[in-house]
Amino acid sequence: MDFEPRILLFVLFGLGLIAAVGLERWLSRKYLSLPLLYVGIGWAVFSLPLGLPRINPTASQFDAITLEYVTEFIVIASLAGAGIAIDRPVSWKNWAQIWPLLVIAMPVTIVAVAVLGWWGLGLAPASAILLGAVLAPTDPVLARSVQVGPPGESERHDIRFSLTVEAGLNDGLAFPFTYLAIAAVGMTAVGGWTLEWFALDFVWRIVAGIAMGWAVGRAGAWYVFERKADAGMAEMGEDDDVDEDGHPSSVALKYSTSEGLVVLGTLLLAYGAAELVEGYGFLAVFVGAVTARQRENASRYHKISHHFIDQIEKIVLVGVLFAFGGMLASGVLDALTWPGAMLALALIFIIRPIGGFLAELNCNLPWHGKLTVAFLGIRGMGSVYYLAYGQNHATFSDLDALWAVTAFAILASIVIHGVLSAPLMRMVEGRGGHIHRGQHPTLEGLSPGVRRPVKVEGRQEQG
Repeated sequence: MDFEPRILLFVLFGLGLIAAVGLERWLSRKYLSLPLLYVGIGWAVFSLPLGLPRINPTASQFDAITLEYVTEFIVIASLAGAGIAIDRPVSWKNWAQIWPLLVIAMPVTIVAVAVLGWWGLGLAPASAILLGAVLAPTDPVLARSVQVGPPGESERHDIRFSLTVEAGLNDGLAFPFTYLAIAAVGMTAVGGWTLEWFALDFVWRIVAGIAMGWAVGRAGAWYVFERKADAGMAEMGEDDDVDEDGHPSSVALKYSTSEGLVVLGTLLLAYGAAELVEGYGFLAVFVGAVTARQRENASRYHKISHHFIDQIEKIVLVGVLFAFGGMLASGVLDALTWPGAMLALALIFIIRPIGGFLAELNCNLPWHGKLTVAFLGIRGMGSVYYLAYGQNHATFSDLDALWAVTAFAILASIVIHGVLSAPLMRMVEGRGGHIHRGQHPTLEGLSPGVRRPVKVEGRQEQG
C-alpha cells in the first residue's frame, strides 16, 4: 500500500483539534502553552523523513502567497473575537490607557528594530523599515491567554484590557510602515514620495478603516437587533443564557448557528469594504466588532457570537501552529545569525519592555502592573502576515535574513511568553496589580443583569 504524506496531515490536524480544548485548559495550569506544544509537534513531524511538503517562503513564492492569505484570515477572526469580547464602554477616558501604547510603545519599537536591523544586521533601509513594521505589532492570535475573556464577565482587568485593545489596534497601525518600506524600495533620498505615503498610507487609510469599520458595525448591529435576525432568542427564557457559574448554557449555545454567520459575514464585509476604499481592513474589523458590541449590550447575542468566532479561530490556529513548526523544520532559520538572534531577544527583553513602560508611566496601574503590560508584548502570526505581504508586493533584499529573524522572534516569544505569562499574570492578580488604583474591581458592564456598584470615569454608580 502506497503511503500518501498528505493523509498524515489529516490525522495530525484531526488529533490536534480533538486535543486542543482539553490541553488548553490543562496547560494553562502548567509552565507551558498550546502554541508552544503544537509548534514543537509540527517541527517534529515535518522533520521526519516522510516526504511531507516543505513550507519555506524564502524558497517558494507559492508558500509566501499561501502564508499571506492564511494568516490574513486568522488575524481577521482573532480581531473579531477580541473586539466582541470587550465589555468596557467606549469613551476617550475609559480607553485612555490604550493611546500611549499606540503612540509611544509602537513607534519606539519600529524605530529601534529598524535602526538595529540597518546598523547591526547590515540590512538595506527598505528591508530594515519592513523588519521594524513586521516586529512592532503585538499579536491578537497568540496572545489569547493574556486577553479579556468572553463578553459579559464584567470584572475589571486593566492589564488584559490594555493588551487586548493594543493588539486589536496596532495590527492595523503597523500597515502604514509596511507600505513605507514598500515605497522605499529602490529610493535613495527622501522626496515627494514620502508626502504621498503620509497622506495616503498613513492618514487616509487609517481614517477610512476606522470609518468603514464603524459604519459596517453599526449597520450589522441594526440588522441583528432591529430586523430580528436574532429572533430565535426571544423564544428562550431570560435565565437560559448562562448556567449557575455564569457561563453560556448548553441551551443558549444550541439554539441556532445564524448568529455566528451574521457576525462573521459582517466582519468580513467590514474588511473587504475597507480594503475597497483603500482603508486598513484589520482596523475596520476590530472597530466594527467593538462598535457592534456596544449596541444592545445586554443581549446574549454577543456571548454566543463570540463563542462561534472563537471556535473558527481555534480551528485555523491549530493548522497554523503546525505549519509554523513545519516552517522551522523546512529551513526558514538557516539564515539566522548571532546578531539576528540577539536583535530578536533584544525586542522581547529590552525594546518592548522599555517602550511599553514609557507608555504606561502616567497610567494608574501599580508598578508591577505596568511592568507586566510592558513585558507581555507577544509576537505571532500578524508578523508572518506583514512579512509575507511585503514579500509579495515588492522586491526586498535580504529576505532570507528577514524571515529568519522574524521566525526566531516569534519562536522566542512563544517559548518565553508561553512559559512566563500565566504565572506572571497570577502573581500580579494576587497582589491586586491588575486594576487601576482607586477603581472598583467591576465595570460599568455591558453584560445582562449587572447591578453592582462600579467606578468608571471617576464616579461611583450602579451598573
